[in-house]
Amino acid sequence: MKIVECVPNFSEGRDLDKINKITAEIESVKDIALLDVDPGKDTNRTVVTFIGPPEAVVEAAFRAISKASEVIDMSTHTGTHMRMGATDVVPFVPVSGITMEDCVELTKKLGKRVGEELGIPVYLYENAATSPERKNLATVRKGEYEGLAEKLEDPKWKPDFGRARFNKKSGATIIGAREFLIAYNVNLNTRDTKIARDIAFTIREKGRIKRDANKKVVQDKNGKPMRAPGLFKDVKAVGWYMDDFGRAQVSINLINYKISPPHLVFDECCRIATELGVRVTGSELVGLLPLEAILQSGRHYLKKAGKNTGVPESEIIHIADLSLGLSDLYPFEPDKKIIEYQIKHKDSLNNMTVEGFINELSTDSPAPGGGSVAALCGALSGALSSMVGALTYGKKKYKDVSNEMEKIGIEAQKLKDEFLADVDRDTDAFNKVMEAMRLPKKKKEDKEIRAEAIEETTKKATLIPLNVLKRTEHAARLARLSYEKGNKNSLSDAAVAALTARSAAEGAFLNIIINLEGIKDKKFKVDILEEAKKIREKVVENTEKTVLMTKKAILEQE
Repeated sequence: MKIVECVPNFSEGRDLDKINKITAEIESVKDIALLDVDPGKDTNRTVVTFIGPPEAVVEAAFRAISKASEVIDMSTHTGTHMRMGATDVVPFVPVSGITMEDCVELTKKLGKRVGEELGIPVYLYENAATSPERKNLATVRKGEYEGLAEKLEDPKWKPDFGRARFNKKSGATIIGAREFLIAYNVNLNTRDTKIARDIAFTIREKGRIKRDANKKVVQDKNGKPMRAPGLFKDVKAVGWYMDDFGRAQVSINLINYKISPPHLVFDECCRIATELGVRVTGSELVGLLPLEAILQSGRHYLKKAGKNTGVPESEIIHIADLSLGLSDLYPFEPDKKIIEYQIKHKDSLNNMTVEGFINELSTDSPAPGGGSVAALCGALSGALSSMVGALTYGKKKYKDVSNEMEKIGIEAQKLKDEFLADVDRDTDAFNKVMEAMRLPKKKKEDKEIRAEAIEETTKKATLIPLNVLKRTEHAARLARLSYEKGNKNSLSDAAVAALTARSAAEGAFLNIIINLEGIKDKKFKVDILEEAKKIREKVVENTEKTVLMTKKAILEQE
């Protein structure tokens, strides 16, 4: 799932009607989830947060910028926050399934459109900056709106997109790409803010001012205070007191969790706190965090405890919650705090109970159908292989293969989750084909549009079971490894993993064939069918051998 976060800042924080008009444009884009709207009266600025697929995010950002250019007049704007335009800054943040380089390309796509279609000068900053001096947002914004006309006359500050012409009403917009910022606080069992500041100075990248034995500030040759660097790169921190909870807290911004993740910072805070005679009681997540960040933490603590990490995603998150003490101040709710969970489909088949899914399957509704069931069989195969891995890991008898079985469990969990996603993908694809078939067909042009839509959606619907089929090859391999390396008390489970992998393959193959019948593109049909036949044959051969060997091994045990 490709997810991008966008956090545009608009130069309006007092007129709710104008703010609502801007956010309505964002919400009008399909697949976009509006997460937060935070207006400030003193700053006269509103920070908006939304997420979605890359193309949808670019479209939503453009619509919002366009509406802001209509309703906000910078020539009359006042506020305490630095600003250069009606839409002041638009950062793109990679969340899931997308790289920073991808986000940089999105900034260029949006910047070009804003410059050409709206006549607003655009500057790129941070990872999208076209020169070193444009990387820092404060540098780009220097002079603000009031100095923009003069700035545009300087060849060094020619916009990256749009003409170097002053737009009196809208000013300029700064677009960039940056890493996800996690606002993360560590709680202490003391009211002493001095201790909280001491911990903050020790962990933050900026560090603390150096002092000599007499506690005097150490200066460099130019008379400026020298600093002792902190322990973590890309970390900002301060210490403060929380009136509501009657305790001191280390308030932290993790600028790049991939370099300095929450669990490492938390562990170090615990160590320093102990040295200072206090203890950490837990921590607090302000806002949202990416799924991978909390999964990293959960795996970290599972490994520290010598536990198997090939467990369900929900269990890893639970361990992270317990280990970091995320529920110290109030309950940690994954559905509200993990950014990817914000756009999970509420009507997903995977959210149903087993009974609910089977009942829905048994009705006259054409979807879910065989394709979704094939994907579900694949998920069951992955789950069984993971179970065998879990029942093998840590057992003395299987010490030599323990690490290998943990890896099998991790792979199987990932595979299981992909198959589960395919359960919904297959039904969604079928529904899109049905939508295409319901298009008008009275006029000649209508018939052509309808035929093209049916061809395109049917092709896409064919690729879903093809991907399921491809995954069954991996599932069959994991089932075989579970049989060969796993706990001998779980031989039958490995065999059923192989059987469900084969059922998934056979079901996916049949869905591919039936979809191909409605496709006119001959090359597409030949290529897909040839690939599908080869994969199916491999899976059938592999799983048959696994089942036969399992039966033989069980009989020999008797």
